[in-house]
Amino acid sequence: MEQLDRRPFPPGDYDVVLVGSGPGGLQTAYSLARTGIPRCAVISRDPAPGGMFRRFPVYQRLISWTKPDAPFERGTREYEWYDHNSLVGDEREHQALAPEFMDRAFDVPTRHEMEAALVEFAMRGGVRVRYGCEWLSTRRDDAGFVLETSDGEYRCRVCVFAIGVTEPWVAPIPGLEAAPHYVAANAPERYQGKSVFIVGKRNSGFELAQGLLPWARRIVLGSPRPVDTAMLAFSPLSIRYLSPYTEHIRGGTGSYVVDAAIDRVERHVDGYRIHTSGTTWAGELELESDEVIAATGFRAPVRDLPGVGVAMVNDGRMPAQTPYWESISVPGIYFAGNVTQASPGLRKHGATSSSGSVNGFRYNARVLAQHIAEKHFGIRFERRPLEVDEIVPYLLGELAHAPELWTQKGYLARVVGVDGADRFRNEGIVPLADFLDREGGDACAVAVEYDTDGTIIPVVYLRQGGRLVEHPLPPHPMHMFGTDEHRQQVAACLTPLLPREASASWV
Repeated sequence: MEQLDRRPFPPGDYDVVLVGSGPGGLQTAYSLARTGIPRCAVISRDPAPGGMFRRFPVYQRLISWTKPDAPFERGTREYEWYDHNSLVGDEREHQALAPEFMDRAFDVPTRHEMEAALVEFAMRGGVRVRYGCEWLSTRRDDAGFVLETSDGEYRCRVCVFAIGVTEPWVAPIPGLEAAPHYVAANAPERYQGKSVFIVGKRNSGFELAQGLLPWARRIVLGSPRPVDTAMLAFSPLSIRYLSPYTEHIRGGTGSYVVDAAIDRVERHVDGYRIHTSGTTWAGELELESDEVIAATGFRAPVRDLPGVGVAMVNDGRMPAQTPYWESISVPGIYFAGNVTQASPGLRKHGATSSSGSVNGFRYNARVLAQHIAEKHFGIRFERRPLEVDEIVPYLLGELAHAPELWTQKGYLARVVGVDGADRFRNEGIVPLADFLDREGGDACAVAVEYDTDGTIIPVVYLRQGGRLVEHPLPPHPMHMFGTDEHRQQVAACLTPLLPREASASWV
């Protein structure tokens, strides 16, 4: 570690202060540094890059996949769809770093491989962070915000908190506080020959159960809601973790997935007694178990932010956010990283965003940095003009290959705005909810979404004269959205934006 006087960003006055050096913090810092905002400071309590991946997942293997060899070359924008773990950069040497560290034993990296890729991104991308500087408290003043840290005070107009959702949250179940949380789970071999009851049936619960399959004598996962296999395509739950579930439905080898409310947990000298009530079946069930693990989730470590007015959602576990990840109640406070999952988007047909994962929030960070620069500092980014005959091929290309649209289905969109009678401009990637809710001039947006049956489809949105129209386009078995049929339908959708003489030759 460098000497204190050689570390970057000493306490003082800045335009933006970013807290955090996990993947969300690194991506946001990288993007903010390229906006032209004069004074951006990045601080972190950690001693090095990596954030949550310095500790989690506890059983060391990620759920998000990377395909080292794919239909597109590493470093291209199109390749990003095949690499859900790398951060994204503006130069080739900053791109696709995760596969460089993978041993290819699996198509998902280990925790230490992911951490190594993040360290490399920070080094190659010149992401400067004041490590070992812990954010302690927050207050407002006339000029903006004051962050008290272990190194002193930071004053700024805008704060960005990339603090993760990493603080253990234990459900209010009597007696459950006596059991260890997911973060304190033992190594798998410590459970050899034991019966284990896991409270929870989401990522962390199934991760534990999968890791314990070769060791534990019996595994029971319990929570009120059933596993909805029809919704797995929309869910962040990795199918790789579902071996305990498949064993349960086959009546297999000592794995059980129980739909039950946990009424209370009693600790006794030989283990635990768990009292449950069925939710999809009638009756009560009392189980004895050697071990109980609470895989009940996490909350964002927001410290005193609620005290300065930041509204919270999800049982107080995450800050409520606008489509641009700004606090709904305290303008000027933004969030980055996996806490941006609290910005709900449209949730059409039950589909959620991918903002809880690196592959989703890396794109949120890019949009966020540009939004902050424009809204708070008046930095205007060039909007490339598009010729009329470019628009349809360009939008079809985005629907076919844009990693932002494919990863953040129904959440991010590509927008083209009308600039004059027959001129168009590329307005960039924006949150779809913002495009649909805001007033503005004539424009179109395209997004990749799920329909009611869970089929992936392209969708065109047209805003003209204050009226908004949605045009779902047909699916394709190979997701090829550049067919003649798609070209004709996109052209027909956009025809109202053109003067009559131009539209006649477009379709």
